[in-house]
Formats: sequence, structure tokens, C-alpha cells
Amino acid sequence: MQTYNGSRFYAPTLILLGVPGLESIYAWLSVPFCLGYLIALLGNSTILFIVRAEASLHQPMFYFRSVFSATDLGLSTSTLPKMLAISGLASGGGISYLFDPITFTGMESVVLVCMAFDRYVAICHPLRYATTLTKTRVTWMCFGVFLRPFLLVLPLAVMSSYLPFCSSRIETALTYCEHMGIAKLACTDIRVKGAYGLFTISFLMLDLVLILLSYVRILRAVFRLPSKEARAKSLGTCGSHVAVIFIFYTPAFFSFLTHRFGLNIPRYTHILIANLYMPSSAPQCSTRSFMG
Repeated sequence: MQTYNGSRFYAPTLILLGVPGLESIYAWLSVPFCLGYLIALLGNSTILFIVRAEASLHQPMFYFRSVFSATDLGLSTSTLPKMLAISGLASGGGISYLFDPITFTGMESVVLVCMAFDRYVAICHPLRYATTLTKTRVTWMCFGVFLRPFLLVLPLAVMSSYLPFCSSRIETALTYCEHMGIAKLACTDIRVKGAYGLFTISFLMLDLVLILLSYVRILRAVFRLPSKEARAKSLGTCGSHVAVIFIFYTPAFFSFLTHRFGLNIPRYTHILIANLYMPSSAPQCSTRSFMG
């Protein structure tokens, strides 16, 4: 890579090339992502409308589902239209701001923790549910969903604004602006950014640990219930949440860690998996639990 001498600074034009090696099947490849995006729009919008319209659903569990649906809409809309534009299935699409996907991903992770805590209190301490998850406490929890990712991403945004690039035109094999994928193109040492990126990922890992601890306690409480129907109902309530957790965290950690540790994985595999948690099957899982 050309050495940056400090005398020239470029505000580069970023050209996203899509998935290398799969150009001949772009149209077919984009069909499932397009359908996933439409399902995300329809499913999440439906959840938001129903929760808003139905007074009986004005409860903590459905407030958290509404926030999750809103962040899921933001995450998919900040990335997938550009991917479809690259494939020729949409026009325009624009390039999302670099930190939109990171921020929305952080928001979804915090919401999943809130949802796990909600299920923990509801199943393990049902008599204290109303006094624990008050409207004021739920409001602050929802506020934290937006505050923590913003505070974590802000230093990344500041550091990235000073990254020097060796060219005014940068081409990269991506379908959306992925943070480390873009940072690696800079003409400078990015170890500090990489270290801070790992620091932000540690919060996702902490979220996952808290969720797992919650579900260990939940499962212990469920299997102590004397009624088989009560056990089935409790497990059914949590089933869709577990599915969302698996769908969200698996490709997210794969994408983040392979960028940083350079595992020997085909480029097209990395890009496709990185896109999996954008259209997300989460709306389908959430809707199934919502209607159940």
C-alpha cells in the first residue's frame, strides 16, 4: 500500500463492487435478499402498527418488541437498498453512512438484553413484574438502547474522520459500508481503531453473556413448573426470542471477527454472511411469538 506522506489528503469516492466472483448470478442472488427486506419492512411495520393501535398491548414486552422492530427497520434500510442497487434490482440506493449499521447493530443487541430481562422477570418473578418493570424504568431502558451505541460509536466516527486515503477513488468488494473493511483501505496504521473496535465488540459479548445467564435462570424456573401446559406456554413465549438471538449474533460475530483476525475464508462467503443479519428473519420470529 502506498505510504501516506501527510501532504495530500483525499476525501475519497467509495465504489462498492458487490460480491467478487459471483457477478454472473447477482440477479438470482438478490432475490432472497429482496424478499427478506420486503418481509422485514412488512413484518416490522405491522408490529409497530398493532402495538400502537391496540391498548391491551401497551406493556413492557411489546414496547421492547416495538423498539426492536424500529431498529431492525433502520438496520436493513441503511444497507440493503444499496446492495439491491449494485445487483441492478433497484435504482439509486445511495451509500449509507459508515456508522449507521454499527449503531443499529448495537441498538438491537441492547434491545435483546432488555427482552431477556423482561422474560426473566415475567417467568422467574411474576408477582414482582408490575413493580419491577414500571413505565419509568422501561422508558429509561429504551433510552439506553439508543444512548449506549451512540456513545460507543462516536469515538469511531471521530477517528475515522481523520483517516488519510491514498486515492480519491476507492473500490472495495463490499455491498455496504462495513467499518473495518473501509478502515483497512486507509494509508495509515489502524491498530488503535482495531483495538477500539474490539472494545466495542466486547459489549456485544457482554450482552450475549447476560442473555445466556437470563435464559439459564428462565429454563431452571420453567422446568420446575408442575404443569406441562405451563411449561409449554413459557417455552413458547421465549422460543422466538432465542431464534432471533441466534440469527442476530452468529453472523454478526462472524463478520466482525473475521475482518480483524484475517481468517482464511473466501471473500464472497464473508460478504454474504455479513449481509445475513441485515434483512433478518427476526420479524418473522417476532411476529410468530407476537401472534401466539
